[in-house]
Amino acid sequence: MNILMILNDPPYGTERSFNGLRLAKTLLDKGEKLTVFLMADAVSCAKQGQKVPNGYYSIERMLKPIVRSGELLLCGTCMDARGLAENEVLDGARRSTMDELASKTIEADRVLVF
Repeated sequence: MNILMILNDPPYGTERSFNGLRLAKTLLDKGEKLTVFLMADAVSCAKQGQKVPNGYYSIERMLKPIVRSGELLLCGTCMDARGLAENEVLDGARRSTMDELASKTIEADRVLVF
């Protein structure tokens, strides 16, 4: 199955992105084809070099399996609005567009939004 997951919330301060990424990992573990599209404040999830307290979850670490086994796209307009440059995001994450999101939505068997 081809699944598109769209995340909107920031990496910390709410658990929506955390829970979406937990589901994303489980879907990948089950062999599903997955694209994760980060938009709005969720583009900050892909910022490399995140430092979190010991014992606290790391969104950056949670994104790495998606980069390895799926596809991680970031809304370019949202990146610009937040001053996030392409060289500041995880290796394997890619700047994208609304046009590409529209295409991915049409191609997907399921679209999940967090």
